[in-house]
Amino acid sequence: MADVEVFLDQTPGEARGVVARDGRFHHLIIQRDSDRPSDRLGARCVGRIARVEPALRGAFVDLGAGEPFGFLPLGQHDKPGEGTKIEVEVTAEPRERKGPVLRRRGDASGEPRLLAPGPDVSAILAALAPGVAPQTGVVAIRAALEAEEDALSASVVDPVCGLDLMIQRTRALIAVDIDHAPALGRDSRKSRETANREGLAHAARLLTLKGWGGLVVIDLIGAGLHGDTIMKGVRAAFASEPQAVFGPLSRFGLMQLSLPWRRTPLDERLLDAAGRPTLENRVLAVVRQLRLALLSDPATPRFVARCGPEEAALAAPLVEALGPRGGLLGDPSMAAGAVRIEEAR
Repeated sequence: MADVEVFLDQTPGEARGVVARDGRFHHLIIQRDSDRPSDRLGARCVGRIARVEPALRGAFVDLGAGEPFGFLPLGQHDKPGEGTKIEVEVTAEPRERKGPVLRRRGDASGEPRLLAPGPDVSAILAALAPGVAPQTGVVAIRAALEAEEDALSASVVDPVCGLDLMIQRTRALIAVDIDHAPALGRDSRKSRETANREGLAHAARLLTLKGWGGLVVIDLIGAGLHGDTIMKGVRAAFASEPQAVFGPLSRFGLMQLSLPWRRTPLDERLLDAAGRPTLENRVLAVVRQLRLALLSDPATPRFVARCGPEEAALAAPLVEALGPRGGLLGDPSMAAGAVRIEEAR
Protein backbone atom coordinates (compact mmCIF):
# COMPACT_ATOMS: atom_id res chain seq x y z
CA MET A 1 0.00 0.00 0.00
CA ALA A 2 1.35 3.42 -0.99
CA ASP A 3 2.52 5.89 1.63
CA VAL A 4 0.37 8.97 0.96
CA GLU A 5 1.16 12.51 2.09
CA VAL A 6 -1.05 15.56 1.54
CA PHE A 7 -0.04 19.21 1.79
CA LEU A 8 -2.13 22.40 1.75
CA ASP A 9 -0.53 25.83 1.31
CA GLN A 10 -2.93 28.76 1.61
CA THR A 11 -0.83 31.81 0.83
CA PRO A 12 -2.73 35.07 0.22
CA GLY A 13 -3.76 35.16 -3.43
CA GLU A 14 -3.32 31.46 -4.07
CA ALA A 15 -4.01 28.01 -2.62
CA ARG A 16 -1.90 25.00 -3.51
CA GLY A 17 -2.62 21.36 -2.77
CA VAL A 18 -0.11 18.55 -3.17
CA VAL A 19 -0.49 14.77 -3.05
CA ALA A 20 2.64 12.61 -2.83
CA ARG A 21 2.68 8.82 -2.99
CA ASP A 22 5.75 6.89 -1.86
CA GLY A 23 7.75 10.10 -1.85
CA ARG A 24 6.86 11.15 -5.41
CA PHE A 25 4.55 13.99 -6.35
CA HIS A 26 1.40 12.96 -8.22
CA HIS A 27 -0.87 16.02 -7.94
CA LEU A 28 -0.31 19.76 -7.68
CA ILE A 29 -3.59 21.68 -7.57
CA ILE A 30 -3.41 25.48 -7.92
CA GLN A 31 -6.32 27.87 -7.45
CA ARG A 32 -5.89 31.64 -7.47
CA ASP A 33 -8.04 34.53 -6.35
CA SER A 34 -7.79 35.87 -9.91
CA ASP A 35 -9.38 32.73 -11.41
CA ARG A 36 -12.87 33.10 -12.85
CA PRO A 37 -15.17 30.94 -10.68
CA SER A 38 -17.17 29.93 -13.74
CA ASP A 39 -14.03 28.36 -15.27
CA ARG A 40 -13.24 26.02 -12.38
CA LEU A 41 -13.60 22.28 -12.93
CA GLY A 42 -17.01 21.18 -11.65
CA ALA A 43 -18.55 24.67 -11.63
CA ARG A 44 -22.25 24.83 -12.56
CA CYS A 45 -23.60 27.82 -14.45
CA VAL A 46 -26.57 29.14 -16.36
CA GLY A 47 -25.27 29.83 -19.85
CA ARG A 48 -26.60 31.39 -23.02
CA ILE A 49 -25.83 29.88 -26.42
CA ALA A 50 -23.85 32.69 -28.05
CA ARG A 51 -23.27 30.97 -31.38
CA VAL A 52 -23.41 27.51 -32.89
CA GLU A 53 -20.46 26.25 -34.94
CA PRO A 54 -21.55 23.24 -37.07
CA ALA A 55 -18.00 22.75 -38.36
CA LEU A 56 -16.78 22.25 -34.79
CA ARG A 57 -19.84 20.21 -33.80
CA GLY A 58 -20.36 22.48 -30.85
CA ALA A 59 -21.57 25.79 -29.52
CA PHE A 60 -19.96 28.66 -27.67
CA VAL A 61 -21.73 29.47 -24.41
CA ASP A 62 -21.72 32.79 -22.57
CA LEU A 63 -21.33 32.04 -18.85
CA GLY A 64 -21.70 35.65 -17.77
CA ALA A 65 -17.98 36.34 -17.29
CA GLY A 66 -17.11 37.51 -20.79
CA GLU A 67 -14.90 35.89 -23.38
CA PRO A 68 -13.44 33.42 -23.96
CA PHE A 69 -16.80 31.66 -23.89
CA GLY A 70 -17.20 28.05 -22.85
CA PHE A 71 -17.41 25.35 -25.51
CA LEU A 72 -20.27 22.84 -25.50
CA PRO A 73 -19.76 19.76 -27.72
CA LEU A 74 -22.97 18.84 -29.55
CA GLY A 75 -24.26 15.47 -30.61
CA GLN A 76 -25.55 14.75 -34.08
CA HIS A 77 -29.14 15.53 -33.11
CA ASP A 78 -28.43 18.48 -30.78
CA LYS A 79 -29.53 21.71 -32.45
CA PRO A 80 -29.90 24.46 -29.82
CA GLY A 81 -30.75 27.91 -31.11
CA GLU A 82 -28.70 30.97 -30.38
CA GLY A 83 -29.94 32.68 -27.23
CA THR A 84 -31.11 29.41 -25.63
CA LYS A 85 -30.53 29.31 -21.85
CA ILE A 86 -29.10 26.07 -20.48
CA GLU A 87 -27.52 24.79 -17.30
CA VAL A 88 -23.97 23.54 -17.84
CA GLU A 89 -21.09 22.04 -15.85
CA VAL A 90 -17.38 22.61 -16.50
CA THR A 91 -15.68 19.34 -17.48
CA ALA A 92 -12.33 20.83 -18.55
CA GLU A 93 -10.76 24.10 -17.48
CA PRO A 94 -9.44 26.71 -19.95
CA ARG A 95 -6.21 26.05 -21.83
CA GLU A 96 -4.37 27.53 -24.80
CA ARG A 97 -6.38 30.75 -24.46
CA LYS A 98 -9.62 28.86 -24.99
CA GLY A 99 -12.58 28.82 -22.63
CA PRO A 100 -13.71 25.87 -20.55
CA VAL A 101 -15.33 22.76 -22.01
CA LEU A 102 -18.89 22.20 -20.84
CA ARG A 103 -21.46 19.48 -20.35
CA ARG A 104 -25.16 20.24 -20.61
CA ARG A 105 -27.19 19.44 -17.48
CA GLY A 106 -30.58 20.70 -18.62
CA ASP A 107 -32.65 23.74 -19.49
CA ALA A 108 -32.42 26.99 -17.52
CA SER A 109 -33.77 30.52 -17.39
CA GLY A 110 -32.52 33.94 -16.40
CA GLU A 111 -29.25 35.69 -17.11
CA PRO A 112 -25.94 33.81 -17.46
CA ARG A 113 -24.50 33.36 -13.97
CA LEU A 114 -22.63 31.07 -11.64
CA LEU A 115 -24.85 28.61 -9.79
CA ALA A 116 -22.21 26.75 -7.79
CA PRO A 117 -18.41 26.93 -7.87
CA GLY A 118 -16.32 23.85 -8.40
CA PRO A 119 -14.60 22.16 -5.44
CA ASP A 120 -11.91 24.16 -3.68
CA VAL A 121 -8.42 22.82 -3.05
CA SER A 122 -9.31 21.31 0.32
CA ALA A 123 -12.23 19.37 -1.18
CA ILE A 124 -10.10 18.16 -4.09
CA LEU A 125 -7.41 16.89 -1.72
CA ALA A 126 -10.04 15.08 0.37
CA ALA A 127 -11.29 13.32 -2.77
CA LEU A 128 -7.79 12.39 -3.97
CA ALA A 129 -6.60 11.10 -0.59
CA PRO A 130 -9.60 10.25 1.62
CA GLY A 131 -8.89 10.25 5.32
CA VAL A 132 -5.41 11.79 5.03
CA ALA A 133 -5.14 15.08 6.93
CA PRO A 134 -3.21 17.75 4.99
CA GLN A 135 0.01 19.14 6.41
CA THR A 136 0.19 22.92 6.41
CA GLY A 137 2.66 25.71 7.16
CA VAL A 138 6.34 25.57 6.28
CA VAL A 139 6.35 21.94 5.18
CA ALA A 140 3.40 22.57 2.83
CA ILE A 141 5.05 25.62 1.22
CA ARG A 142 8.24 23.66 0.59
CA ALA A 143 6.37 20.63 -0.74
CA ALA A 144 4.45 22.83 -3.19
CA LEU A 145 7.68 24.43 -4.41
CA GLU A 146 9.27 21.01 -4.93
CA ALA A 147 6.16 19.74 -6.71
CA GLU A 148 6.22 22.80 -8.99
CA GLU A 149 9.84 22.09 -9.92
CA ASP A 150 8.96 18.46 -10.64
CA ALA A 151 5.91 19.45 -12.71
CA LEU A 152 7.98 21.77 -14.91
CA SER A 153 10.75 19.23 -15.48
CA ALA A 154 11.05 17.40 -18.79
CA SER A 155 13.09 14.39 -17.73
CA VAL A 156 13.51 11.61 -15.20
CA VAL A 157 16.78 9.75 -14.72
CA ASP A 158 16.85 6.74 -12.41
CA PRO A 159 20.30 5.12 -12.38
CA VAL A 160 19.11 2.25 -10.19
CA CYS A 161 16.90 0.75 -12.90
CA GLY A 162 18.68 2.43 -15.83
CA LEU A 163 15.79 4.70 -16.80
CA ASP A 164 16.32 7.84 -18.89
CA LEU A 165 12.92 9.43 -19.69
CA MET A 166 12.06 12.60 -21.62
CA ILE A 167 8.57 14.08 -21.98
CA GLN A 168 7.54 16.90 -24.29
CA ARG A 169 4.23 18.51 -25.22
CA THR A 170 3.65 19.79 -28.76
CA ARG A 171 0.57 21.30 -30.35
CA ALA A 172 -0.44 17.93 -31.76
CA LEU A 173 0.55 15.41 -29.09
CA ILE A 174 2.65 14.54 -26.07
CA ALA A 175 5.80 12.57 -26.79
CA VAL A 176 7.35 10.33 -24.14
CA ASP A 177 10.74 8.79 -24.87
CA ILE A 178 11.71 5.94 -22.54
CA ASP A 179 15.39 5.15 -22.98
CA HIS A 180 17.81 2.83 -21.24
CA ALA A 181 21.02 3.86 -19.52
CA PRO A 182 22.47 0.54 -18.28
CA ALA A 183 22.58 0.50 -14.50
CA LEU A 184 25.87 -0.41 -12.85
CA GLY A 185 27.20 -1.78 -16.11
CA ARG A 186 24.33 -4.24 -16.64
CA ASP A 187 22.44 -4.32 -19.93
CA SER A 188 20.02 -7.20 -20.35
CA ARG A 189 16.52 -7.87 -21.56
CA LYS A 190 15.34 -7.99 -17.95
CA SER A 191 16.90 -4.59 -17.14
CA ARG A 192 15.27 -3.06 -20.22
CA GLU A 193 11.91 -4.50 -19.18
CA THR A 194 12.38 -2.99 -15.73
CA ALA A 195 13.22 0.39 -17.27
CA ASN A 196 10.12 0.19 -19.49
CA ARG A 197 7.92 -0.63 -16.50
CA GLU A 198 9.36 2.18 -14.38
CA GLY A 199 9.22 4.55 -17.34
CA LEU A 200 5.50 3.92 -17.83
CA ALA A 201 4.85 4.57 -14.14
CA HIS A 202 6.80 7.83 -14.26
CA ALA A 203 5.08 8.89 -17.49
CA ALA A 204 1.64 8.37 -15.95
CA ARG A 205 2.67 10.27 -12.82
CA LEU A 206 4.16 13.22 -14.71
CA LEU A 207 1.20 13.53 -17.08
CA THR A 208 -1.14 13.72 -14.07
CA LEU A 209 1.13 16.16 -12.24
CA LYS A 210 1.49 18.44 -15.25
CA GLY A 211 -2.24 18.32 -16.01
CA TRP A 212 -1.66 17.21 -19.60
CA GLY A 213 -4.13 15.32 -21.76
CA GLY A 214 -4.83 14.50 -25.38
CA LEU A 215 -2.90 12.10 -27.62
CA VAL A 216 0.16 10.54 -25.95
CA VAL A 217 2.80 8.61 -27.90
CA ILE A 218 5.27 6.57 -25.85
CA ASP A 219 8.49 5.29 -27.42
CA LEU A 220 9.46 2.18 -25.47
CA ILE A 221 12.85 0.50 -25.17
CA GLY A 222 13.68 -2.36 -27.50
CA ALA A 223 12.27 -4.03 -30.59
CA GLY A 224 10.04 -7.06 -30.85
CA LEU A 225 8.21 -6.23 -27.64
CA HIS A 226 5.45 -8.56 -26.50
CA GLY A 227 2.20 -6.65 -27.08
CA ASP A 228 0.14 -8.28 -24.33
CA THR A 229 2.88 -7.76 -21.75
CA ILE A 230 3.32 -4.11 -22.67
CA MET A 231 -0.43 -3.49 -22.72
CA LYS A 232 -0.72 -4.98 -19.25
CA GLY A 233 2.02 -2.65 -18.03
CA VAL A 234 0.44 0.41 -19.67
CA ARG A 235 -2.98 -0.33 -18.18
CA ALA A 236 -1.42 -0.80 -14.74
CA ALA A 237 0.48 2.50 -15.00
CA PHE A 238 -2.66 4.44 -16.02
CA ALA A 239 -5.10 2.49 -13.83
CA SER A 240 -6.12 5.65 -11.94
CA GLU A 241 -7.48 7.25 -15.15
CA PRO A 242 -10.81 5.59 -16.02
CA GLN A 243 -11.24 7.61 -19.22
CA ALA A 244 -7.91 6.60 -20.76
CA VAL A 245 -8.24 5.04 -24.23
CA PHE A 246 -5.44 2.71 -25.35
CA GLY A 247 -4.25 1.95 -28.87
CA PRO A 248 -2.25 -1.10 -29.96
CA LEU A 249 1.53 -1.37 -29.70
CA SER A 250 3.06 -0.62 -33.11
CA ARG A 251 5.81 -2.72 -34.70
CA PHE A 252 8.16 0.22 -34.08
CA GLY A 253 7.73 -0.04 -30.31
CA LEU A 254 5.34 2.92 -30.04
CA MET A 255 2.38 2.92 -27.68
CA GLN A 256 -0.49 5.37 -28.21
CA LEU A 257 -3.18 6.41 -25.77
CA SER A 258 -5.60 9.26 -25.25
CA LEU A 259 -6.13 11.03 -21.94
CA PRO A 260 -8.86 13.55 -21.05
CA TRP A 261 -8.05 17.18 -20.41
CA ARG A 262 -9.38 18.38 -17.05
CA ARG A 263 -7.40 21.14 -15.33
CA THR A 264 -5.49 24.02 -16.85
CA PRO A 265 -1.98 22.66 -17.53
CA LEU A 266 0.51 23.80 -14.92
CA ASP A 267 2.97 25.09 -17.48
CA GLU A 268 0.28 27.46 -18.78
CA ARG A 269 -0.47 28.63 -15.24
CA LEU A 270 3.14 29.21 -14.29
CA LEU A 271 4.99 30.18 -17.47
CA ASP A 272 4.51 32.58 -20.37
CA ALA A 273 4.87 31.68 -24.04
CA ALA A 274 8.65 32.12 -23.79
CA GLY A 275 8.90 29.70 -20.88
CA ARG A 276 9.52 32.38 -18.24
CA PRO A 277 7.50 32.82 -15.03
CA THR A 278 4.42 34.95 -15.61
CA LEU A 279 4.08 38.28 -13.82
CA GLU A 280 1.32 36.86 -11.63
CA ASN A 281 3.51 33.91 -10.70
CA ARG A 282 6.42 36.25 -9.85
CA VAL A 283 4.14 38.33 -7.63
CA LEU A 284 2.81 35.30 -5.79
CA ALA A 285 6.36 33.98 -5.38
CA VAL A 286 7.25 37.18 -3.48
CA VAL A 287 4.34 36.67 -1.10
CA ARG A 288 5.09 32.96 -0.67
CA GLN A 289 8.79 33.51 0.09
CA LEU A 290 7.93 36.17 2.65
CA ARG A 291 5.34 33.94 4.29
CA LEU A 292 7.85 31.10 4.40
CA ALA A 293 10.32 33.34 6.27
CA LEU A 294 7.65 34.49 8.73
CA LEU A 295 6.58 30.94 9.54
CA SER A 296 10.13 29.56 9.66
CA ASP A 297 11.38 32.20 12.11
CA PRO A 298 8.58 33.43 14.41
CA ALA A 299 11.11 35.06 16.76
CA THR A 300 12.29 37.70 14.29
CA PRO A 301 10.12 40.82 14.73
CA ARG A 302 9.85 41.74 11.06
CA PHE A 303 10.89 40.55 7.58
CA VAL A 304 10.92 42.55 4.36
CA ALA A 305 10.72 41.15 0.83
CA ARG A 306 12.91 43.12 -1.58
CA CYS A 307 11.84 42.77 -5.22
CA GLY A 308 11.32 44.76 -8.41
CA PRO A 309 8.93 47.76 -8.31
CA GLU A 310 6.35 46.10 -10.61
CA GLU A 311 6.12 43.00 -8.44
CA ALA A 312 6.10 45.11 -5.27
CA ALA A 313 3.16 47.22 -6.43
CA LEU A 314 1.03 44.18 -7.23
CA ALA A 315 2.11 42.19 -4.17
CA ALA A 316 1.38 45.01 -1.67
CA PRO A 317 -2.26 44.09 -0.81
CA LEU A 318 -1.33 40.41 -0.49
CA VAL A 319 1.63 41.14 1.76
CA GLU A 320 -0.64 43.30 3.94
CA ALA A 321 -2.75 40.19 4.57
CA LEU A 322 0.32 38.52 6.15
CA GLY A 323 0.16 40.89 9.09
CA PRO A 324 2.43 43.57 10.59
CA ARG A 325 5.55 41.37 10.64
CA GLY A 326 5.74 41.34 6.85
CA GLY A 327 6.98 44.25 4.74
CA LEU A 328 7.76 44.99 1.12
CA LEU A 329 10.40 47.05 -0.65
CA GLY A 330 10.41 47.82 -4.37
CA ASP A 331 14.00 48.03 -5.60
CA PRO A 332 14.69 49.08 -9.23
CA SER A 333 18.02 47.23 -9.11
CA MET A 334 16.29 43.86 -8.63
CA ALA A 335 15.85 41.77 -11.78
CA ALA A 336 12.37 40.62 -12.77
CA GLY A 337 11.44 37.60 -10.69
CA ALA A 338 14.23 38.10 -8.15
CA VAL A 339 13.26 38.34 -4.48
CA ARG A 340 15.40 38.69 -1.37
CA ILE A 341 14.05 38.28 2.15
CA GLU A 342 15.72 40.51 4.73
CA GLU A 343 15.34 41.20 8.41
CA ALA A 344 13.93 44.69 8.90
CA ARG A 345 16.30 47.06 10.67
